[in-house]
Amino acid sequence: MKSIISVENLIFEYPQGEECEAIRAVDGVNLEIEEGSFVAIVGQNGSGKSSLAKNLNGLLVPTSGSVKVKGIDTKDDETIWELRQNIGMVFQNPDNQIVSSIVEDDVAFGPENLGINPLEIRDIVDEALDSVWMGDYKKKAPHLLSGGQKQRIAIAGVIAMKPSCIVFDEPTAMLDPQGRRDVMKIIKELNVEGITIVLITHFMEEALQAERIIVMEDGKIVMDDSPYKIFDNIEKVRAVGLELPVIIKLISELRKNGIDVPKNIFDIEGMVNYICQ
Repeated sequence: MKSIISVENLIFEYPQGEECEAIRAVDGVNLEIEEGSFVAIVGQNGSGKSSLAKNLNGLLVPTSGSVKVKGIDTKDDETIWELRQNIGMVFQNPDNQIVSSIVEDDVAFGPENLGINPLEIRDIVDEALDSVWMGDYKKKAPHLLSGGQKQRIAIAGVIAMKPSCIVFDEPTAMLDPQGRRDVMKIIKELNVEGITIVLITHFMEEALQAERIIVMEDGKIVMDDSPYKIFDNIEKVRAVGLELPVIIKLISELRKNGIDVPKNIFDIEGMVNYICQ
């Protein structure tokens, strides 16, 4: 498949002033992300995963190396708007992304700034809100909504810009369990529709839903494989300080106690089917 994101020897450093050495957050990362894929990036706090995410859509610019989205170099100021049309970003705190006092105006903000015909924006906004189950709230004030509803509005604002790829930077970190489930359902639906998903998360159960997991440590990629192969290496996952998903812990304990759970089972659905067969 064709790559939508190409990262070559990416180094990103946060400058600390003349007398202090810069902090290297991303250290020599090489990465290809295919169109239409669903990739999760995980790692402990300070591993560099969020810094990598912000380099993907040009919020941060490489200290050295390159990041290209559909062939567009994030360092090129002349193509920054074209870049942002192709790759959107949803952050951890929805309050930091909402700019208007009415839901539909907030969702329209992106298309308006892209110069889309005002006659088309009405339909675009309605479609975006319906896709996140918020069509009935378009006349509401965002500050009256729950955290999960606000995050769905933030996602609708990105969807309205019709990007080929969306980067989610810990979008469920501030939500309750139901809010997290709702956002993850939307993310998976967007991926089914063909949008490339890059999910930064510290919830391993969320990462388990991706088709590929990238594990970062000290600014480097230390593991990059399917969820099955990543979590089949329990000791290495623990060595980088990551918590195992509950289902993986259960399967591990069952195997220790002589129950031969097949190697291709690593999620709840597979486990239920195995037990009920």
